[in-house]
Amino acid sequence: MKIASLAFVTCVLAGCALGQGTTTGSSTVTRDYAFPPVGLASSETAQVNLVNIAPAFTTAGATAPACTGTVTFANASGKTIGTPASFTTTGSQVTSMQLTFSQLDASGTRGEFLASVQLTTAFPQAAPCSLVFSLETFDSSSGVTHVYLGNSSTGTALTGLPIGIRGPIPN
Repeated sequence: MKIASLAFVTCVLAGCALGQGTTTGSSTVTRDYAFPPVGLASSETAQVNLVNIAPAFTTAGATAPACTGTVTFANASGKTIGTPASFTTTGSQVTSMQLTFSQLDASGTRGEFLASVQLTTAFPQAAPCSLVFSLETFDSSSGVTHVYLGNSSTGTALTGLPIGIRGPIPN
């Protein structure tokens, strides 16, 4: 009986070891966040602000926090305005991308636009990324903010991880 049990345990452990496998290579995932349509007057500028709030590891040789992706602006018909702007945020560095009314190429004194953020992450992920972002419009002369749309840093930041793999949400 002991020999049969030992043989069974050995087979189970060997099967588990074989089932572990190894990871070779990596894959890239892009997550997309689209802001709702926003109006822009001829006297305004729109701006998307991005920051990585992931804490830095304190161990020697650890990879610094970094988020990489693009910001895209599109007009009311869905046509991309210019070339999507690439970004890389490290630590708590804020990166901003602007859209002026003249770039919108709207007729009249007002036009609608869409802004979107694409976060690109390679797996396995070397650098921690927890992206927080906002969209604002402001008066081009005075700097007074007219519209502010943002995501919260408590659980809705783009982490670069597939949904369901996030860590605990801070209180």
